[in-house]
Amino acid sequence: MNDFGTGTQTVVLVLFTTLVTLTLLMCVMAGPERDDLTNFYTGYRSLTPLKNGLAIAGDYISAATVLSTTGIIALAGYDGYVLAVSTALSLVLLMFLLAEPLRNAGSFTMGDVLARNMPGRATRIASCAVTLSATLPFLVVQLSGAGSLLTFILGIPHLAGARTTCIVLVGSLMIIYAALGGMRGTALIQMIKIVLLLGTSGTVAVLVLNRFDWSPDDVLRAAQHGSGAGPAFFQQGLQLGTSALDRLDFASLQITVILGAACLPHITMRLYSARDVPAVRRSMSWAVGTVTTFCLLVIIMGTGAAALVGSRYITAADPHGRTSVLMLSRALGGGTGSVGTTVLYAAMAGTVFITLLSSVAGMTLAAASSLAHDLFAHAVRRGRAAPRTEMTVAAWTSVAVGTVAIALSTLAQDWDVAVLTTLSICIGASAVAPALTYSLFWRGFTRTGLLASLYGGAACALVLMVFSKAVSGTPSAVFPNADFGWFPMQSTGLVSVPFGYLAGWLGSRLEHRRRAADGLETRRLYEESEARLLAAAE
Repeated sequence: MNDFGTGTQTVVLVLFTTLVTLTLLMCVMAGPERDDLTNFYTGYRSLTPLKNGLAIAGDYISAATVLSTTGIIALAGYDGYVLAVSTALSLVLLMFLLAEPLRNAGSFTMGDVLARNMPGRATRIASCAVTLSATLPFLVVQLSGAGSLLTFILGIPHLAGARTTCIVLVGSLMIIYAALGGMRGTALIQMIKIVLLLGTSGTVAVLVLNRFDWSPDDVLRAAQHGSGAGPAFFQQGLQLGTSALDRLDFASLQITVILGAACLPHITMRLYSARDVPAVRRSMSWAVGTVTTFCLLVIIMGTGAAALVGSRYITAADPHGRTSVLMLSRALGGGTGSVGTTVLYAAMAGTVFITLLSSVAGMTLAAASSLAHDLFAHAVRRGRAAPRTEMTVAAWTSVAVGTVAIALSTLAQDWDVAVLTTLSICIGASAVAPALTYSLFWRGFTRTGLLASLYGGAACALVLMVFSKAVSGTPSAVFPNADFGWFPMQSTGLVSVPFGYLAGWLGSRLEHRRRAADGLETRRLYEESEARLLAAAE
């Protein structure tokens, strides 16, 4: 329970109100004109590489990364360390493999990249469907967690009505940010968020190290003791288990994170806002450096939480440790009621709150943009929609996506929906990653292969996840009292990622055999754009 007095809660409320007021004002001021598509989707590509890199890092670091990864480190040690490293490696992979070709090929959405050589309604519809399937589960996780987290931060009794109010509040704000701010407005929010995150997390990390006289060995020994796991804290297995199958599941999770986290549509969408290839290269350098630094801070904070708070108190507040970073700030502040505790806790709570808002706003913008640009403007209107009409549709689809996310989050607020984060990343690794890599680098990729990789990879990940032990059959599952699972892992990547790539390859080969002329046409389109795609040359 949150045992802070009314003084601390008042400071937190004032900070929340200030942050919301300032960020809303910035969104309104940076918002595009109603008929300016380029500004809405890319912000005129006017951001400097530093600002764009901070915005990419802000979109990439979600509330789940801040809270869940820190909690996993605090409770599972080694497993959390590897997860933090995998999170950073995913963005490195995006930087070296896909960032420049995506900037050269794309305009506004993932559908623009995929339709470059394979235009048509089917491509746009499939792109929109996969974008929604990857972003909506993530939105539900963020919003449902917002209810529990804000009641904890504000010291409100943990009742369904209070959590629902918090979910609706955060959801309404995210709709406003996405609908009014567009790409430039949400970029400003992401920049504010990542600067606050680095500042508060850096302060907490410094205080942790200072508490142990800057001795990493002392921190690790205290964390091992506080975790209650002993030497197992520094060995793989506390999160998923130690059997051969559990180790395979652990490897599957890390592969999925590396391949899928940075391929999610709301991340790749940021690349289209860079001015040119040199700008996107420098932007990604700033983003990778920022994310790597933050992941290092997360490792220090998670270890510090295990050392100074202890797993018993962390799991009492939340079984998954998602409040560990807040409890750590309380432990470092100098004791309940002190000025240091109030300031540090309020700063961390405010940062977590703005992280929640910016994360859901970025995902809402990506989903709404795909609905407006891919589904409405190109699939329904066949590219003949007026800019003003498309902008209006984008605003209303932001409302629609947000409303659906709020409704689902309210219904699922009593469930353990953390599995939906894994599902989103699995779809990114199993459907989005194969479609993008084949489309950008394989001349023989066809429309049938594209649809097979998108629908097949997403469907495989979804079916396996539904029947996995993360959903039923184990005490930590979403439905612990039911058992309808036959897939023995909690992450689907080890099966669904190869399936997505294989489906794309088989679909392309079958279409080449069946329609040789169309296959040659697709190859010709790729060859004509290859120089610009890979080297930005005309």
